[in-house]
Amino acid sequence: MERSAAGASYQRFPRVRIRELKDEYAKFELKDTDASMANALRRVMIAEVPTVAIDLVEIESNSSVLNDEFLAHRLGLIPLTSSGAMSMRFSRDCDACDGDGSCEHCSVEFHLAARATDSGQTLEVTSTKDLRSTDPKVCPVDQQREYQQALGNVDAYEPDAAGDHRGILIVKLRRGQELRLRAIARKGIGKDHAKWSPAATVTFMYEPDIRINQELMETLTLEEKQSWVESSPTKVFDIDPVTQQVTIVDAEAYTYDDEVIKKAEAMGKPGLVEINAKEDSFVFTVETTGAITAYELIMNAITVLRQKLDAVRLQDDDGDLLDLGAHLTGG
Repeated sequence: MERSAAGASYQRFPRVRIRELKDEYAKFELKDTDASMANALRRVMIAEVPTVAIDLVEIESNSSVLNDEFLAHRLGLIPLTSSGAMSMRFSRDCDACDGDGSCEHCSVEFHLAARATDSGQTLEVTSTKDLRSTDPKVCPVDQQREYQQALGNVDAYEPDAAGDHRGILIVKLRRGQELRLRAIARKGIGKDHAKWSPAATVTFMYEPDIRINQELMETLTLEEKQSWVESSPTKVFDIDPVTQQVTIVDAEAYTYDDEVIKKAEAMGKPGLVEINAKEDSFVFTVETTGAITAYELIMNAITVLRQKLDAVRLQDDDGDLLDLGAHLTGG
């Protein structure tokens, strides 16, 4: 085999176009690549972008109806602001501490102290008003605004009196019940535990390429056109009230259900519409837990993916992958 064929390069230069970007939501196009790259990016966003989450809980006093294990589990699932997680160390790799939670490089300490004294009221212990962090940059997502106002002074933090940020309910206490604990938050990734995943959902779909055969469409009556348009479960097509032509109003609403194709065949008009998936173009929808912004999630995922590819390249340079390839091919 000639060198040009055996060593052919399939290098691509993917392009990204942001359609919509909010703090916790993003929609963007990924073009000029294939499904393997799109799926790799999705999986990294879900499972390998690091965040900070409560990992160790020391219960000092608990007379609530929930046992210690339930409380520790609930605390671990509270999303914490994690903009600085990429620069933190994993506790297993930190050489500056013994893992007791007093290290600024790999952990953040939290405290909670609540006691119900009013006999007529149930005290709701929440992440916003009761869980206090020693680091204003790492706090429950609901506290973020208040901690930013405190400018690093945790003692100056005052919960929103209007109750706009109720937070996540941890436990309810009745008169005489008490909860006191110390918690340690550490850096981790979703591959180790779901509590560290920054993504609420990450999906992608092939961008559809829809082409209507207008000549064949014009052989249908207005009622037949309307029936064909309504056969789609989603609002993909519509009829122009002026020209009475069938138009595409939202191609990405198509769910690859083939209903309009089946309808055309049932009407004796096969080929009325041609629908194909663009195999090099994808539309991503990203929602975060609030631990990091959608923009940070996307950029951090690209950084992590590049680091993984660099590691593969280094192994290739050392010859490890070449030996493995020879073994797999019987060399």
